[in-house]
Amino acid sequence: MSAMSTDEPSQTGEAHGHEHHEVEGPGYPTPGAMRTESEREKTAFVIALRVGMDVDGSDFIGVVDLDPESDTYSELIDTVEMPNKGDELHHFGWNSCSSSCHTEGLMRDHLIVPGQRSSRIHILDAADPRNMDIEKVIEPEEIFEHDLSAPHTVHCVPGGKVVISMLGNADGELPGGFLQLDQSDFSIDGHWEADLGDMEMNYDYWYQPRHNVMISTEWAAPNTYYPGFDLEDVEAGKYGDSIHIWDWEEKTHQQTLNFGEEGLIPLEVRMPHNPMETQGFVGAALSSNILHFWEGDDGEWEWQKVIDIEDREHEDWDMPVPGLVTDIVVSLDDQYLFFSNWLHGDVRMYDVSDWGNPRLVDQVWAGGNFADRQEIQGTEIRGAPQMLQLSRDGKRLYWTTSLFSSWDNQFYPEIGEQGSLMMKADVYPDEGRMELDEDFLVDFGDAPGGPARAHEIRWPGGDCTSDVWQ
Repeated sequence: MSAMSTDEPSQTGEAHGHEHHEVEGPGYPTPGAMRTESEREKTAFVIALRVGMDVDGSDFIGVVDLDPESDTYSELIDTVEMPNKGDELHHFGWNSCSSSCHTEGLMRDHLIVPGQRSSRIHILDAADPRNMDIEKVIEPEEIFEHDLSAPHTVHCVPGGKVVISMLGNADGELPGGFLQLDQSDFSIDGHWEADLGDMEMNYDYWYQPRHNVMISTEWAAPNTYYPGFDLEDVEAGKYGDSIHIWDWEEKTHQQTLNFGEEGLIPLEVRMPHNPMETQGFVGAALSSNILHFWEGDDGEWEWQKVIDIEDREHEDWDMPVPGLVTDIVVSLDDQYLFFSNWLHGDVRMYDVSDWGNPRLVDQVWAGGNFADRQEIQGTEIRGAPQMLQLSRDGKRLYWTTSLFSSWDNQFYPEIGEQGSLMMKADVYPDEGRMELDEDFLVDFGDAPGGPARAHEIRWPGGDCTSDVWQ
């Protein structure tokens, strides 16, 4: 099998067939194929927003050169500006991926880019990664007709569909739900779920179609987190503390795992890339824990805390500072877990060969409230490691330093004034270690049109957080 170039226009029938199926579609037949047969990432798509900043400009998708042989390596080489202001671009995803690699005729060639605050959804033609265009815009009013708002996680799913987690109703209150789009023309099908069951709050989700299961997490109602973080809202029960188990085929709610104090604000969820597995991790931001969940022998799901980040005292805080675990990523071989402590200022690497017993192997400090390193290349590290993306071969970990506009302005106001950064660590999986790359820095404070907050990162050709396998 030949490797797919990750920066050329996407083609139908990438060169990865299945022994058990004649049809070829987008993506890779296995996680191992993506890890070993894809080329090094040469381009990154990076969400960049200007909400809550002095800059009177639109949010954009930044195109970053990651080719070390290029004269513009580690530079922002292009931007795709959104047509409106105030969207708060946050997370984004593909129209199709490895979950549809059996489907002839599909291509991974469009990005779905929602506005978290505006509830506007942008469809970008990304067949040529360095020459993207906005093809379609779904206006908020079309979303509100389905009594949904605040789009977050975008996953391509089998059957020619895209499913987006929605965090609120049309008024920005609870409950949220899931919006389904048709891949052929990006029209709205309606709600994905047949019923919500006990779910009210929503955030991220992951699914394992082979085991007919989906897991969703919780943040809060948009009207709660939009203004910023208020501890009184936590005490009033306005933030999440549970995850939800769904029947994937029937689209029905099956079980709620309530974590209580051990799992306050459970945000990002990851299951193994191996489609045979029925377990996963969720990062509880405020409790600063990693929780391991799995399906028991009786079909009921169980959980336990496997990593606990201790709060730390800080002279400028009138309370202990939580780590605030805001993003997690798992390597394509399911061997390593990485996560960020946004308030402390470090990113950690754990060996999870045994998912029930993670072992800390390394960490990198950069910015935040406790890192000794507060500069890189003479530039102040504004914020701390937050959104993560790992190279497909597991040898480079990239991150940005902005969380959410109003939360940035509370905890790291310098981001709102000067923009955030994109940084990188070199990872050595065989040795179980990583090292900050001091030669790599993308300063979104220098973005065309003024500073911006860099957030989620994606690779053309798919990545560790975009693709699911059947």
